[in-house]
Amino acid sequence: MIPAEEHTSPNLNRSKRYAMIALMMAVLAWLALMVAAKLLPEYVWLIHILMLSAEAGVVGGLADWYAITVLFRNPFGKIPIPKFLKDHTEIIPRNKARIAESMGRFVQENFFSPQVVERTLSSTDLSLAVGQWLANPTNNSQVTQVIQQTVPKIFEFVSQEQVGRFIQANSVQWVRNTQINTLASEMIRAVLDNDFHQDVLQRGLDLAHDWMTQHPEQTQALTQTLFKELGVWKLAKGASWIGIDVQKRTIDSLIERVESMLADPEHPWRQKIESVAHDLMLQLADADSDASARLNSTKDALLDSPQVLNFISGAVVILCNAIREDLLKTDSGIAENLRVAIQQLGQNIVSNQDIRRLLNEKLSGIAINLSDQYSEKVILFISERIHEWDSREMIDKIENEVGGDLHMIRVNGVVVGAFIGLVLGIIRALVDVAF
Repeated sequence: MIPAEEHTSPNLNRSKRYAMIALMMAVLAWLALMVAAKLLPEYVWLIHILMLSAEAGVVGGLADWYAITVLFRNPFGKIPIPKFLKDHTEIIPRNKARIAESMGRFVQENFFSPQVVERTLSSTDLSLAVGQWLANPTNNSQVTQVIQQTVPKIFEFVSQEQVGRFIQANSVQWVRNTQINTLASEMIRAVLDNDFHQDVLQRGLDLAHDWMTQHPEQTQALTQTLFKELGVWKLAKGASWIGIDVQKRTIDSLIERVESMLADPEHPWRQKIESVAHDLMLQLADADSDASARLNSTKDALLDSPQVLNFISGAVVILCNAIREDLLKTDSGIAENLRVAIQQLGQNIVSNQDIRRLLNEKLSGIAINLSDQYSEKVILFISERIHEWDSREMIDKIENEVGGDLHMIRVNGVVVGAFIGLVLGIIRALVDVAF
């Protein structure tokens, strides 16, 4: 460890020097006045007043020196002294454990307690500050630059093949351990509860109707293929000999049915589709149902397929390479899109008060929970770090930081003591003259 003398602050050295000079001046004045009292008896009354002032200055300086010294060390060294005196020296080193606990408790109560965190966050619109920061073009550009510089280096440090194998191993294992019937059931529930399926169905019917009406030749070819697959093509072709165009009637009937479904939101086929989706949702919610068993078995079969696993790994490698090559460009499209997305996110947060309120509530809840869970660990961490400090090093550190002001108290002790002694001397002289 570096000796204390080598890293003592200039302020501490200067204060010690001033304190020593003040004490020595008081001592020298006291000695000089004692000699003067013998040599100048006619002025002994005045000399006694000044001598009392000097004595009080010496006493004040020495008393303050002792009070400051016992904070850090034992000023008596190896000299035997009464126990009640020795027990009140080296106050800081002796109470290091209590100081450590007190500091940890102070930090916990004033910075990390749930009440303090809640009160601080309740008066701060944190999401607004975050949104304004993200919306600032300089800030979102800096964030994008950091990402643009960091991601390619990560890909260089870890090869794409390793990333692919890692994602493949972990994602496959996660999917294998997940009963996706519950996930599928909740997804269907979300679609049905929000009537999203009606929008999808309406859009799908529109596309199907437009395609069949605008591509009659392809529709006929598709119908012909379907008839052949069903084994009724020869029957349909034979019916055409007697004037019945089964293929055209089928297409017209299908178009008519699609148009009727488009025109009627309560069409029976629509209701049937919704009913089938609802039944499927309920079946998938039951882990023991046949639908759940089929879905999970299909999932496991796909995960056991080498082709699927190779596809996942290869897709990851291709994706990583594409991202890396794009980010290395000065006019990276990914980086620009990311910057725009960050800026729009910030602007949306700023402009949407409901979102800010929700974010503030969530962030406040998270912060309060974290402070409640980890505040005691903060106390323990601070206490342990202080316990690990070397006592000598801790004393030097504290003395360097506050010792300068403490030693100036010694100067004040000499000055204030001398002034008090002067006042007392004058009072005593007045009493002697009066009586």
